[in-house]
Amino acid sequence: MSEFAKQRIQAIGNHLAANKAIPPVIKMAGDSNGPRVTGKVVIITGANSVLGIGRASAHQFAQNGAKAVYICDYDDSNLEEHKREIETLYSSANVHTRQFDAADEKAISEVVKDALDRYGRLDVFFANAGILGPHTKFSDVEADEFMETMRVNALGPFLAAKYAAPAMQKTSAEKQKSSGSIIMTASVAGLRSNAGGTPYSASKAAVVSMAQTIAYQLVGTNIRVNALCPGLIETAMTAPVFDSARARGTEGKIGQLNPLRRGGHADEIARVALFLGSDESSYVNAQAWAVDGGLSSGHPYVPGKIA
Repeated sequence: MSEFAKQRIQAIGNHLAANKAIPPVIKMAGDSNGPRVTGKVVIITGANSVLGIGRASAHQFAQNGAKAVYICDYDDSNLEEHKREIETLYSSANVHTRQFDAADEKAISEVVKDALDRYGRLDVFFANAGILGPHTKFSDVEADEFMETMRVNALGPFLAAKYAAPAMQKTSAEKQKSSGSIIMTASVAGLRSNAGGTPYSASKAAVVSMAQTIAYQLVGTNIRVNALCPGLIETAMTAPVFDSARARGTEGKIGQLNPLRRGGHADEIARVALFLGSDESSYVNAQAWAVDGGLSSGHPYVPGKIA
């Protein structure tokens, strides 16, 4: 639709509203059928995996008009290739690669500073990096294994919020008011039991709590903090599950405990991250968004065995 056509439709709507003595709809964001994060500066951690949510999210933000997307990971083996791919597909986006541990305070501080120095703003920080940790009975987990899982999965998002929030409050001629979206990857394992090991589940529950707590501590800043809680998604972390099922010919059984009866794809999570990072979610704050095919909405059951 051309800009003229959009303006004409808006003008007609305003005219009709005026004639009927009702106010026009107050629009809080741009058109939903166009770029949704135009001009925004975005930082994403955990973006190296070819199958990952971070890479898929970088594509969504770049495709939807982001001015700059920082793709960051401890493992940088694919980052340059991701950069070339994204900049080829979406030429308006500037892509920057960074190699660091997402729980390294100095590194987080520096990537946020770089965004401010280059662009004078930061709009979205997607704290997506995480590890699975030991997946054994809790009594067999060593203390240092537990704490390493907490360090990466919980400290990482905490540091992201610590440094992103002040940066998002910076204003300029281009960004005239404080605003921003901090998105933290949690998990359905942080909402319900039996979706992960004890260290992993505890770390993801901490992320949900942090998102809710930090959102209230940012009262009045127009900075939103939400936790994204994926279910069983095919990523590098879960690849062994999917690969093993394919090898056995039982791929169709993956995800059978959720109402959609399938596993999910990284792009399905990335699109929710895009929504949470856009102005379309301007009234969504301090929430844990389960994107899990319905898994966390009820108690697991065997189809045909429920009364």
